[in-house]
Amino acid sequence: MSATIPTQNVAIGGYDPVAYFANSAKAGDPLHSFDYEGQTYYFATAENKQLFQEEPAKYAPLYGGYCATAASEGKLFGVDPTNFKITDDGKLALFYRGEGGDTLPQWNENEAERRLAADQHWKNGTLKSGD
Repeated sequence: MSATIPTQNVAIGGYDPVAYFANSAKAGDPLHSFDYEGQTYYFATAENKQLFQEEPAKYAPLYGGYCATAASEGKLFGVDPTNFKITDDGKLALFYRGEGGDTLPQWNENEAERRLAADQHWKNGTLKSGD
């Protein structure tokens, strides 16, 4: 699967951000859409859309939907929307998986350190487009 790069249009390649919290990467439906922070999110159900509308910060992916591992290295890189993790503090992290490998295992090796680095890069606006 090729990497999905977030755009100002459809977030997470059209996947439902709320569904991840039920441990499911599920495609959303444009009939159930909601704009948040410059991106349009699709939801599999009206109920999921309502949950997101009530608490968007709870369900929106970390780092604007870019790869969490790459963000920890100061890079912006697209993701495979089916490659995800709910972090210990209940946030959605997405990861690249493709010809270049799978970045989720790298994240899992030292999640606390990578999370701290990614959060700093994101907060400081120091992420650069990855190769």
